[in-house]
Amino acid sequence: MDKKIMDKKSTDKKPALNAAPRRKIDVKEYFRGIKTETKKVVWPTRKELGSYTGVVILTCFAFSFGIWIVDSLFLGALKYILNISF
Repeated sequence: MDKKIMDKKSTDKKPALNAAPRRKIDVKEYFRGIKTETKKVVWPTRKELGSYTGVVILTCFAFSFGIWIVDSLFLGALKYILNISF
């Protein structure tokens, strides 16, 4: 290669893609923002929280029961296919 071309390639500095300018982190401002955003949250009442908790627990039981049924059917099918008994 020509020396001029090699020198040009080695000295070319391309800017980094998606390079954001660096800003100084202000810890007080960060926590002030957290406090402001927390005030915007609509917190559930005690009754709503109990209701939501019940729904989550029932859903967990329903899914675990469904998975147990599918697992038992799969185990039965494998026992039948492979002629295995415990």
